[in-house]
Amino acid sequence: MYKDWPQLAKELSPTMAEGRKSLPDAWGAFANLAKAATAPSALDTKTKELIALAIGIAVRCDGCLAFHAKAVAQHGGTRAEVLDTIAMAIYMGGGPSAIYGAQALEAFDQFAAR
Repeated sequence: MYKDWPQLAKELSPTMAEGRKSLPDAWGAFANLAKAATAPSALDTKTKELIALAIGIAVRCDGCLAFHAKAVAQHGGTRAEVLDTIAMAIYMGGGPSAIYGAQALEAFDQFAAR
């Protein structure tokens, strides 16, 4: 199964923008939470994005894979780090995580190639 993950992220962005516009208080609070959660502290931002990618795999969220694979690539993540992340997600999420892990790697490879 091949998905164009950069295109998926691009297609979801207007929908996300509409959500921000339609729910400014709730969406704004979520945006502030995301900013605070991903800010470097005991863990750097890249590590936090790898964790988010693992969670996206485990909960089987295509949009999560697109946005967090992109963020991992933007923060200098490596393919080896993504593979370790996928291994942990498979360990925690079983067979469904194996399927989404393969898709997460495909998404990362597409963003890293850009």
